[in-house]
Amino acid sequence: MLRFATLLTAICLTLNLFAQQTQKPPLHGKNWMAITGKPLAATAGALIFERGGNAVDASCAMLAATCTMWDVLSWGGETQALIYNPKTKKVIAINAMGVAPTGATVEFFKSKGYQFPPEFGPLAATTPGTVGGLCYMLSEYGTMSLKEVLAPCMQLAAGYPIDAQTANSIEKGKDKLKQWPYSKAVMLPHLGEKREAPEAGEIFIQKDLLATLTKLVETEQAALKAHKSRKQAIMAAFDRFYKGDIAKEFVRGCQEQGGLITLQDLANWKPVEESPLCINYKGIDVYKLQPWTQGPMLLQSLNILENFDLKAMGYNSPKYIHTLYQTMSLAFADRDFYYGDPRFAKQQPMAGLLSKDYAKERAKLIRFDRNNPNILPGNPYPFEGKTNPFSALMAKRQQLYNPDTTSNNGNFQPKHDTRTSSIAVADDEYIDRLKRGTTSVEAADKDGWVVSITPSGGWIPACIAGNTGIGMSQRMQSFVLDSTINPFNVLAPGKKPRVTLTPSIALKDGKPFMCFGVQGGDTQDQNLLQCFLNVVEFGMTIQQACEAANINTNQLWLSLGGFKIDDRKPKAGNLLLNTKTKNPALVAELEKMGYKLSYDDRSSGPINAILFDWKHGSFWGGSSNNGEDYGIGW
Repeated sequence: MLRFATLLTAICLTLNLFAQQTQKPPLHGKNWMAITGKPLAATAGALIFERGGNAVDASCAMLAATCTMWDVLSWGGETQALIYNPKTKKVIAINAMGVAPTGATVEFFKSKGYQFPPEFGPLAATTPGTVGGLCYMLSEYGTMSLKEVLAPCMQLAAGYPIDAQTANSIEKGKDKLKQWPYSKAVMLPHLGEKREAPEAGEIFIQKDLLATLTKLVETEQAALKAHKSRKQAIMAAFDRFYKGDIAKEFVRGCQEQGGLITLQDLANWKPVEESPLCINYKGIDVYKLQPWTQGPMLLQSLNILENFDLKAMGYNSPKYIHTLYQTMSLAFADRDFYYGDPRFAKQQPMAGLLSKDYAKERAKLIRFDRNNPNILPGNPYPFEGKTNPFSALMAKRQQLYNPDTTSNNGNFQPKHDTRTSSIAVADDEYIDRLKRGTTSVEAADKDGWVVSITPSGGWIPACIAGNTGIGMSQRMQSFVLDSTINPFNVLAPGKKPRVTLTPSIALKDGKPFMCFGVQGGDTQDQNLLQCFLNVVEFGMTIQQACEAANINTNQLWLSLGGFKIDDRKPKAGNLLLNTKTKNPALVAELEKMGYKLSYDDRSSGPINAILFDWKHGSFWGGSSNNGEDYGIGW
């Protein structure tokens, strides 16, 4: 930070002024903070706070609003959350990821010519998890009724002025939407006209969705009148969605369009409360979800980076960028082979993967003169006192799927959440990709509740299930159909795919330190890692850390998009730089190390984050300049 201060003094600026030199202002609050992917959705959180709700109530309202506004997710998607409970002083994890339905087998998809499950349509759908996750979080840790929390999103469903980004995404995806009758009816109000999607600012009405939400609220209210408790009433609404008339219509609409989800699949599904994974980085406890997400990749990266003096390298110096790239590539190599649904896993080596000694061994593999294009999964089993049962499979994997080290064709990006691209594409297509993703929800209150949610699924173009108004998830595509790619993430009915979605909470001295999340597929933990380091190692404010120039690696197996092996294979050495970082000396040094460079003027996520200022008893909020993300504090 001293270097920054010296530089600023030289140009006659103060540190205080420098702290404000971001495209978005930092947020400040004493009582609460609400940040999410859409301004109207952040307003929904603010409304709940002002009506006396806690951070869980407000985050549920923001989740509901973002689903209703298709940012870019729907009610049929999935929800995963970390919650800090000030009463127990513990971080808990909410697993509301859907599962592969009955009939979703490796043989089924291979018979259709797929090497991964499809990216779009009813066959891409896992069972919906967001409704159940919201009901569970609200009933267990909120204070309000479902009626109160859903009131803002129900007003949105009745009609809201649609934003340009969503409207343009609908227009861009209209050819796919026309394949599905219920999607076409909701999304394309101007069929036959030149522009068939809504116009920006047009009042977008979702009658079927409003009817579904109304049924949930009516069920809750009837249960309350029958003298059920608040929790019981909320879970009565849950039961109507997963076992009642809503479930029947959802399944009918899904199967009519070729989907696999059954009534039994819905009835059997429940959200799960789990213990999160945690490592300590220089006195800070960082929490992530279990390895059915990619979250532990960030923890592994921090363990590796703890072996280096990052601050001495200098922010975004050639050595720092190289060290980050190599570290992330090492962690991703492990993610790509060892992560998957723990309920189906045998001998999954998470203790070894997260051990400090294993990280030291991985750190020794980093050469500082060049990129290693052949980074492979490590062997964490000896760090658990075990022998690796997958040695032969790993050798076969390397032979079959050796990283592409000669081509710079690593341009395939998941269309729904592309953050970066080195392809020369039309400006409107690029901007549309840039703005799309899932969303993140961050909330905190003066009583100590902290919530980080990264929901997703049902993004545009989504297949809507019958007359429910609910877009189905597309998360099945994150499974693999070949155990040589990842033995822990092979598709099976009832199994959760290994997802990219990854909320984050950090504690320091036993108290909340940072709450942060981001959208963007495989770039999520890359950007969150750098945001965290920006604060901890380089002393940035949270808004600076959210906007700061990040790098991204594509030396990993993509988790989304495409249905052929070549669509997803790692592209060794592909490195995205922010245009602000670009300079001849840096470019020359990185190219000398073997990197293939591409550039983006906004490479920060978009990240949403809350930093806890215990010295002054206040919150700092940050929201990246890379999208529509927006926050409100009080």
